Amino acid sequence: MAEITAATVGKLREMTGAGLMDCKKALTENQGNLDLAVDWLRKKGVASAAKKADRAANEGVIAQHIVPGSKIGVLLEINCETDFVAKNDQFRAFCDDLARKIATNPTVDLEPDRVAAISKIGENIRLNRHLRWEVTGNGLIAAYIHTGAKVGVLVEVGAGKEATVGSDDFKQLVRDITLQIAAGNPTAVRREEVPTELLDKEDEIARNSDALKGKPAAAMANILKGKREKYFQTICLVEQGFVKKNGEITVKEHIATVGKALGDEITVRRFVRYQIGLA
Repeated sequence: MAEITAATVGKLREMTGAGLMDCKKALTENQGNLDLAVDWLRKKGVASAAKKADRAANEGVIAQHIVPGSKIGVLLEINCETDFVAKNDQFRAFCDDLARKIATNPTVDLEPDRVAAISKIGENIRLNRHLRWEVTGNGLIAAYIHTGAKVGVLVEVGAGKEATVGSDDFKQLVRDITLQIAAGNPTAVRREEVPTELLDKEDEIARNSDALKGKPAAAMANILKGKREKYFQTICLVEQGFVKKNGEITVKEHIATVGKALGDEITVRRFVRYQIGLA
């Protein structure tokens, strides 16, 4: 067995772009033989992945997985280099499989999957972000991936009674809410969740706009109040016009109507909306 020195490890890193620990392992597995270590890394896909690590990965897809029973759900953003790969069925299947693995095991190590996919597909692949949610109490988790897989939604909706959760009307409501989030792009469920500093910033922008400069203090206060109301209607999910009813009623009103019909109180507990390229 050839001696494994720092110089040998450094040479292997230079040749393959692989990490320190991967190079040490490759040399150990191959009795210090540099050429065999290179082949070993290539077979594992590590060398290929390392060489592509610095390449920009700005395209990609949003994937999801809901565990049967709808009590656990995952939303995941995976990036690649080109839109061509993002539309590839093999890549899509890989992304769906990652979401399923996270849903099954929240501590799963996905690095081997990523490395293998880079070797097979030939582009840098980055696991950008993900969320895994579990329902607390009575409720459902649902997901929606918009056509093209550039936008995805995960939402948890709760109810007071388990019987409500099992009803078709409740399930339809949850589906409609995912579509609303995808289309309306809200940032909070309700106005109480909007940070004060964000509201203050909006007030400051309005106060210093050319249209409002020089307005009397009393008038300014009323104008800012009105602008806040419009702002809430834009960014708060339950205050948005319900898309499925062409905005004739708010999401909050629709939820209340369904809840009344089911004899229960229904609440949107939380949601997240991922979009490729937007944090």
